[in-house]
Amino acid sequence: MKHLIEQKKTSRKYFSGRVVNVYQDTVVLPNGNTATRDVVRHPGGVCVLAITPEKKIVLVRQYRYPLGQLTLEIPAGKLDSTDIDPMQAALRELAEETPYTAQTLEWLYSFYPTPGFCDEKLHMYIARDIYLNSELTPDDDEFLDVEYYSVEEVQTMIASGEITDGKTIMAIQSYMLSQDC
Repeated sequence: MKHLIEQKKTSRKYFSGRVVNVYQDTVVLPNGNTATRDVVRHPGGVCVLAITPEKKIVLVRQYRYPLGQLTLEIPAGKLDSTDIDPMQAALRELAEETPYTAQTLEWLYSFYPTPGFCDEKLHMYIARDIYLNSELTPDDDEFLDVEYYSVEEVQTMIASGEITDGKTIMAIQSYMLSQDC
């Protein structure tokens, strides 16, 4: 499959931000020609599908500035420089964004949500045995409401377009395909 590989020739950083860095790379294509690639570098993140003992799905509603609208999502957050283990980051995000903690998480899979221009890798977990005892709070710039829905309600919200977040849809579909649903 070497005939598909592009080789980086040069790279120029255009922007350095709090969450992402943006580069413009020149690459050598498999046929020897060159092309330009805009690349967003992201530290990666975690997301957690949390299920209450009553089989309710825990979602957070928050305003997403790039979209200019409220979204309904599973708890999630970016990895930071202190995160050695994504599972620990997932436990932290669950406790920061919801009133719950989990003793254990089950890793579902890792995926690239936008591989055409960004190297962000998300690690998805499911938390089934959660406890209403978190003492953490959201980050200073994070405002959200915690909401609870049945699988059927979430299915309807996805079908109607109320839930449009990709990681949330993937998590719900994985859960619906599992034996636990």
